[in-house]
Amino acid sequence: MAEDLVLERCDLELEVNGCDHHTADLCRERLVVRRGQPFWLTLHFEGRNYEASVDSLTFCAMTGPDPSEETGTKALFRLSDAMEEGAWAAVVVDQQDSTLSLQFSTPANAPIGHYRLSLEASTGYQGSSFMLAQFTLLFNSWCPADAVYLNSDEERQEYILTQQGFIYQGSAKFIKSIPWNFGQFEDGILDICLMLLDVNPKFLKNAGRDCSRRSSPVYVGRVVSGMVSECRPASGDNGDQALGCHGWGNLGDDESQLGDLVFGQTRCTQMRVNCNDDQGVLLGRWDNNYGDGISPMFWIGSVDILRRWKEDGCQRVKYGQCWVFAAVACTVLRCLGIPTRVVTNYNSAHDQNSNLLIEYFRNEYGEIQSDKSEMIWNFHCWVESWMTRPDLQPGYEGWQALDPTPQEKSEGTYCCGPVPVRAIKEGDLSTKYDAPFVFAEVNADVVDWIRQDDGSLHKSINHSLVVGLKISTKSVGRDDREDITHNYKYPEGSPEEREAFTRANHLNKLVDKEETGVAMRIRVGEGMNRGCDFDVFAHITNSTPEEHTGRLLLCARTVSYNGILGPECGTKDLLSLSLEPYSEKSIPLRILYEKYCDCLTESNLIKVRGLLIEPAANSYLLAERDIYLENPEIKIRILGEPKQNRKLVAEVSLRNPLTEALSGCTFTVEGSGLIEGQKTVDAPDPVEAGEEVKMRVDLLPLYVGRHKLVVNFESDRLKAVKGFRNVIVGPA
Repeated sequence: MAEDLVLERCDLELEVNGCDHHTADLCRERLVVRRGQPFWLTLHFEGRNYEASVDSLTFCAMTGPDPSEETGTKALFRLSDAMEEGAWAAVVVDQQDSTLSLQFSTPANAPIGHYRLSLEASTGYQGSSFMLAQFTLLFNSWCPADAVYLNSDEERQEYILTQQGFIYQGSAKFIKSIPWNFGQFEDGILDICLMLLDVNPKFLKNAGRDCSRRSSPVYVGRVVSGMVSECRPASGDNGDQALGCHGWGNLGDDESQLGDLVFGQTRCTQMRVNCNDDQGVLLGRWDNNYGDGISPMFWIGSVDILRRWKEDGCQRVKYGQCWVFAAVACTVLRCLGIPTRVVTNYNSAHDQNSNLLIEYFRNEYGEIQSDKSEMIWNFHCWVESWMTRPDLQPGYEGWQALDPTPQEKSEGTYCCGPVPVRAIKEGDLSTKYDAPFVFAEVNADVVDWIRQDDGSLHKSINHSLVVGLKISTKSVGRDDREDITHNYKYPEGSPEEREAFTRANHLNKLVDKEETGVAMRIRVGEGMNRGCDFDVFAHITNSTPEEHTGRLLLCARTVSYNGILGPECGTKDLLSLSLEPYSEKSIPLRILYEKYCDCLTESNLIKVRGLLIEPAANSYLLAERDIYLENPEIKIRILGEPKQNRKLVAEVSLRNPLTEALSGCTFTVEGSGLIEGQKTVDAPDPVEAGEEVKMRVDLLPLYVGRHKLVVNFESDRLKAVKGFRNVIVGPA
């Protein structure tokens, strides 16, 4: 009788599998493969080798704490003669001496996660069990049968494999790109992403069901959407009360609006939720008081955030805002194999009552008076992930919007999406998930009411604020911005747009805009740099044959990106302004650095408002514009020729643009493939006005190819200045 098979070891073929599965960066010490695609293992036996006529080999693959064949988290399969497509299978590809080379296949709809693979070897009536390997299974956008299949190698490279990119901030008329290090293949990040799934409330409630549902990118996307962030009121440590994420709970924009639950300049009385049932990665805060944590504007990558979360026992990292939440979600989803990109929507609406209307109530000077639960944010970031939607009608596959900073409950949980971008464009608000909310973010209408002395309300005309502009993401394979507004909206005024608004019952948008013949917009001059004085202009056009006389009120106030106003930094009141027939006038307003220097937030934004009042016609004409002040440039020089595994030096410098000295100056540097983790270097104090601060940072490129070095500069008077440099590393 033949002796038992004895397994000596199992070779995971990391190099071959890593190359074939585009997981080489993850396969240095472990096996990481993508579902629906074969992978290879080599078994080494002691004594004799496998004999097909004598031995029976049965394999078992399991994932999760409670695996079962019924839920798809456990698979038993015999060694077979041929691969069976769409199923767990193993076949012999080579046999020599005491080695047996096997090819394994996995279903393209298998749950992703950490697997244990074992072998039951039977010889006659005897048998032995061996643990072959532990491996991680990911979604596979290279496999046509996978729900995340993407039929473009360039897009797969960008949305799965690229570890750096840009997030767009600033304003619709001055879009600013912020470099970001996603770092999804950095050491330990995959384990952290899987840990994130394992601490989500659905897993804690029913681990077996949660692991089974990880076969669906729709499900995984919703879990990640609900796990990235939590938002708390600024009043501190009351763990039982938290803002609905994004802080859009009764946000006003007058600093006098304070209540029992202070959140910066806002009162939070409605959107409180108990978030203690999850262990989200980031804590949201918007009041510019970040002393017990890290300012959201400081971050330059996801890796440091995710590592801090793990090292602190899954305690939320302080602090994040929408672009940080979106960037971390992008890292997690790309790491798990779902094609994902960060998207920025300018003039983004939060419509709480689902009437697709944002109403502002102002006094006779144009200042917002009432406490606002609905607002227009300067910009808002979410992510899009590519997947099929078998749960929806045909045509809704492709990009799906997921908001990792959700503001409303979706099926009992604070998460948002995925919702097909196509459904938003078509105005199909019955589509899962959360279509009405996302539709409002890009399509809500804005109405301004002026409350007159007698208490009556008069509707003002404001054509300067259009919701859903310049929807932006990074271009594929280039450091350029791609405008994807056309994916969300039909051309303004087109028949298709009217059909979409009719389908969405968006009645406000179907009403023709009121025209008066007098128009006003805010224009800007040159040199809007932080530290400088500059001019803005109210440009008024009279297109009528009559003369118009009125009062012009101009006001500039600092503003956060979420629309919360700060102190005034410039005003002008012209009691009598005459407009000749068919004439134009530009009225300047000087904004001084000494007025905004102490109240400008890290968003670098100033809101300029013009209100033209014509008493004779009882007419109010309103124009607003958010102005972004440019930070100084960070210059980055690479000293030496970048070669793999050879030390390299980066020289980073910045010139102080302010009229006062800077102290506490630091450069923080990070970049996947160029440096392990982050490095921070402190500069000698002080850096006088107009002086240059220059420091050097040591790098060690580990991988050949194109990488980004991302830099953040901080000081007492100048914060969150970003820069980057592309570095092409050659072989040693």
